[in-house]
Amino acid sequence: MWGFGWLESARRGSQLTRVHQFTRSSLYLFCVMEAALIAFVLPRYRDESSAWALLATGAVGAAHVVGQTLLTREGLRHYLGGRPRPDRLLAGYTGLTLAAIAVPVGAVAADALPLAAASAFVVYVTMYFAAPVSLALPVRRALALLLLPLAAAVAGLAAVGSTAVALAVMVAVTGVAGAGLGVLPRASAWTLRVMDRLDAARETEARLAVAEERLRFGRDLHDVLGRNLSVIALKSELAVALARRDGAGTEAAVVQMTEVQRIARESQAELREVVRGYRVADLHAELAGARGVLEAAGISCRIEDGAAAELPPAVQSALGWVVREGTTNVLRHADAARCVVRLRRRPEPDRVVLDMENDGVHGMSGGERGSGLAGLRERLAKLDGSLTVGGEDDVFRLTAEVRLGSDA
Repeated sequence: MWGFGWLESARRGSQLTRVHQFTRSSLYLFCVMEAALIAFVLPRYRDESSAWALLATGAVGAAHVVGQTLLTREGLRHYLGGRPRPDRLLAGYTGLTLAAIAVPVGAVAADALPLAAASAFVVYVTMYFAAPVSLALPVRRALALLLLPLAAAVAGLAAVGSTAVALAVMVAVTGVAGAGLGVLPRASAWTLRVMDRLDAARETEARLAVAEERLRFGRDLHDVLGRNLSVIALKSELAVALARRDGAGTEAAVVQMTEVQRIARESQAELREVVRGYRVADLHAELAGARGVLEAAGISCRIEDGAAAELPPAVQSALGWVVREGTTNVLRHADAARCVVRLRRRPEPDRVVLDMENDGVHGMSGGERGSGLAGLRERLAKLDGSLTVGGEDDVFRLTAEVRLGSDA
């Protein structure tokens, strides 16, 4: 696999990573195309050209391809927001483009290169100039800069005898091709930037959902325990004050501490109710919530829950937690475009099976992700159930199986 590690990395990466790899490769393809055109044109005129003219023109053409490659890379990084604008590289590339026009024109003037060869070479250099410049500069400034090599090409070819018709054709071809070569890289980079922002927004949404749940739980605890703890604190202070008095206050202090004990036990019971309400998951609510959250994150979600209404409460609660944890893992660890949740009964033996599948296996390893899976296994084991996870054929699958008739 030596030499093809980047291909393996792209194949195993997330969808966003693969789109980045493909887009960058397509932008560098413009550099390869310019090099191929130059390599195709110049040898055709070797019998009519001097060796030094072909060598000099080929060398400046190769340098222009290298400059285009470097500016494409740095321009894309700048457009996506990772690097400052490459002004020095842009200035050097512009100067190199003007030199790539001047060298073949000078060779024509010295009768060392045919005008046709110089014209074709100048057209290629001028039109491919637009591709990296459109990434490094705003649209209006890029258009203004594109006029510089075009004007230099027209002036140079006119000076060595190119006809008005040939110049008009060259301007039309260069203008149309240059516009296309400028629009395509910028449109591709814009697509990458939008996808990066959507990915960041999805991560933010997942964090906000976790923060909202923590706030809800904290609010419930405050509502249940806040008043009781305040009463306990006040009665404890009163009991201490009574105990410090003479013996007559001891009996009153005992009464107050008995009340503190009663309130503390009530608080414990209320706290258990809060935690139980937080930990018990309703299967129907979790399925509806999973669909809403996943579709809000741009993931198509299909629910097949024909057997949900027939399940015992304990089984529904356990499977509801499987749906919640599976949805969280899809949002946090996968790069999925679709997710399917299937609930079905298996007559022999009498068991119910819940499958959650998504196509985000490239963003997940074949093993387990998420510390909540261990907790799910413990919860399912109490119901004679099991949990399996795995990925194959571009699909990540989480399967929970519970015996019907089980009771927590």
